[in-house]
Amino acid sequence: MSLPAPALHATSSPVATLPPSPEAIAAVTRALAASFGNRLVTSLAVRQQHGHTLTWITNQPPDAVVFPQSTEEVAEIVKLCASHGVPVIAFGTGTSLEGHVNAPYGGVSVDLSQMKRIIAVHGEDLDCVVEAGVTRKELNEHLRDQGLFFPIDPGADASIGGMAATRASGTNAVRYGTMKDNVLALTAVLADGSIVKTSSRARKTSAGYDLTRLLVGSEGTLGIITEVTLKLHGIPEAVSAGVCPFPSIKAACDTAIMTIQTGLPVARIELLDDIMIRGVNLHSKLGLPETTMLFVEFHGTEAWVKEQAERFGEIAAEHGGGPFDWATKAEDRTRLWQARHDGYWAGRALRPGADTLATDVCVPISRLAECVEETKRDIEASGLIAPIAGHVGDGNFHTQPLVDLADEDEMERCRGFIDRLVKRALAMDGTCTGEHGVGQKKMKYLEAEHGAPALEMMRVIKRSLDPQNILNPGKILVL
Repeated sequence: MSLPAPALHATSSPVATLPPSPEAIAAVTRALAASFGNRLVTSLAVRQQHGHTLTWITNQPPDAVVFPQSTEEVAEIVKLCASHGVPVIAFGTGTSLEGHVNAPYGGVSVDLSQMKRIIAVHGEDLDCVVEAGVTRKELNEHLRDQGLFFPIDPGADASIGGMAATRASGTNAVRYGTMKDNVLALTAVLADGSIVKTSSRARKTSAGYDLTRLLVGSEGTLGIITEVTLKLHGIPEAVSAGVCPFPSIKAACDTAIMTIQTGLPVARIELLDDIMIRGVNLHSKLGLPETTMLFVEFHGTEAWVKEQAERFGEIAAEHGGGPFDWATKAEDRTRLWQARHDGYWAGRALRPGADTLATDVCVPISRLAECVEETKRDIEASGLIAPIAGHVGDGNFHTQPLVDLADEDEMERCRGFIDRLVKRALAMDGTCTGEHGVGQKKMKYLEAEHGAPALEMMRVIKRSLDPQNILNPGKILVL
């Protein structure tokens, strides 16, 4: 006789009412002040700096900000907040774009920026253990003399803990993968203040559930990441980088697709449309021709990067692109990639005083050209200024509409454009976000992408690990 399948929500715990009472906030603040002294800050300016600051989402500051210096101090903070039902929002460097660090229900922001220890570097095993507040640039500066580097590069000098929490990616992902591919283990503080380590330094394991992957990308809703064990790579002997103009979006995308499909091991391949190139020229003074371009980079030996660059130039020429200008001088490459990383600010240079609604989607690379071209036409039909840039080697691209927040007609056109962009990506078997994460802005698209049963499964996990809903509430899921 077969038994009926249990309902997914059968053992779900109830979710506490939010926000907490003023009395609970006051009690937590007093206790934190007693324990942390001047590392507990309640000034409005600091609290607003720990709400959302980079895009159009309304700033929702926490009630207090505390600066722990160890995993044990984070556990102390979380235990105190849990005992009063007060929300806890982890904060890295504040560079995320989807409202991840806002405090819609108030509570305590746990700023991990003073947790800066590089605990261990195991060069022979190509891994390291770092505290969550170490930034990617700080880590690579520390590793350089050992001939090692950490490749994940989202552009901003984000913290390693924040990059793990948002499953960050960036320009090197086409060759080195994303954070989910480069995190071996985590130490995290759970909603009751307990401390868990998810795995070991072994390169592979089949022992139990993959708790590491569960927490990577959970955006602080399942635990606060305090230590991260990372894969490292040897610094390549030679690096070449260059730019290549194209007559159209399709020609550039088709070149990127063929580059990947032919197995050319490109390290970075970035698309910038003509509008973004104009912004890059204004902001970074590059003087590039204002047409669609690919920025590319190759890693390997001197002979190998030369061969890769020449083969890429041939592929580009087959699609009407070129000439492909490439160089191996470090200063030339640095200037080029700094301009690409400054794309957010470069876009804003196109309309001084405007705000930006930066967003991203990702599709299978076989649908990339179609998706970007349709998006470009949609931007023009909507009457918007919205430069496009993307890590097109893995089908991920960004748009950056520049808008006047006080102009409701323009805002409505922009919201409609973003909604169509996401639905277009989902219809092409893509995702609503390739690397920005869900935060507050993309919550409404999760059911369309994953389906109701998968979304309920996520809720079961959240309720099980955080029954009071105090860990970064109001993000990813509506409970």
